[in-house]
Amino acid sequence: MSSDPWGRVDETGTVYVRTADGEQVVGSWQAGTPEEALAYFERKYEGLVVEIGLLERRVRTTDLSAKDATTAIEHLRQQVEEHHAVGDLDALRGRLDTLAGSVESRREERKAQKAKQTDEARHAKEELVVEAEQLAQSDQWRAAGERLRALVDTWKGLPRLDRKSDDELWHRFSHARSAFSKRRKAHFASLDAQREDARQIKERLVAEAESLSGSTDWGPTAARYRELMADWKAAGRAQRDAEDDLWNRFRGAQDVFFAARSEVFAERDAEQAENLKLKEELAAEAEKLVPVTDLKAARAAFRGINERWEAIGHVPRDARPKVEGRMHAVERALQESEEAEWRRTNPEARARAAGLTGQLQAAVDKLREQAEAARAAGNTAKADKLGRELEGRQALLDQALKGLEEFGG
Repeated sequence: MSSDPWGRVDETGTVYVRTADGEQVVGSWQAGTPEEALAYFERKYEGLVVEIGLLERRVRTTDLSAKDATTAIEHLRQQVEEHHAVGDLDALRGRLDTLAGSVESRREERKAQKAKQTDEARHAKEELVVEAEQLAQSDQWRAAGERLRALVDTWKGLPRLDRKSDDELWHRFSHARSAFSKRRKAHFASLDAQREDARQIKERLVAEAESLSGSTDWGPTAARYRELMADWKAAGRAQRDAEDDLWNRFRGAQDVFFAARSEVFAERDAEQAENLKLKEELAAEAEKLVPVTDLKAARAAFRGINERWEAIGHVPRDARPKVEGRMHAVERALQESEEAEWRRTNPEARARAAGLTGQLQAAVDKLREQAEAARAAGNTAKADKLGRELEGRQALLDQALKGLEEFGG
């Protein structure tokens, strides 16, 4: 019989291994010596040691799944339990138990981690849904559309939830996107309709603008162009290509008209500037008639000057009041001279002036006599009162005498 610390071989060739539960039959060996039998089953044990060591390292250093690790552990445990090896099988059981505990811990950690990731994914998707539903009401079509596309990419990068939860959130998310797309489509359809209306209106405005471009009715046509421009602005924008083309035609028609008007006005301004120069010369000639010394000759000369004035034509509007004012001043001076001459030569007016002067002179003489008599009688108060009346009548007399002088008095 042969033995070692972990096993033995009896006389019949049966091999035993020692365990905590007592000896267990390993197998029967008839092919050689007992030492060879023990050596063979010890090598089987070393093989189990190596396999367990490899599995421990895989569990520790790789992402071996818990399921595969458990299957491998159970396979090795079965070999240990079958007692087909000689060695410290209890130690191997302990290592396998420890390894199974590690695998289970990893399983729980991964489960908790997956649950955490799922919870984070749920919250992330819920936030995406809320934002998408808010964006669905936005009128910032471009920015909101780009943001929704970015949210889709973010969604695709998140882990899936359980089918029911994932489907419910995706339905809300998809509905928000569809609602936004529907609103945007309706908006741009309305915008296209408005732009088409604007295009038709502007086509009509352009047609009228082009028909007016050759007009020489400067004032009314310029006013009409201003009205057309107001209508243009009120019409809104047409499609971009049409808008640019229509505007170029509209502006071109205006440019033709206003260029022609500017040319005509420039010629007119030059002519009016020359007219102003001529009228200023006539005004200077007329001003030499004042002061009037010979009314008849001045009148004749002024008529001649005025005839030449009327033949000249228009002057610039801003210069008109000044130059015409100079002529009016001369005309007023002639009228005043004429009125003075009339007063001087009118017999009835002269007689009335002489009669008034005589009455005032008599009144003044009478008041002077009364005042002197009162002062001689010592009645100073009466004399002072009569003196004040005398002063008033004397002033009227002086004025009447001056008027009488105008009649050659």
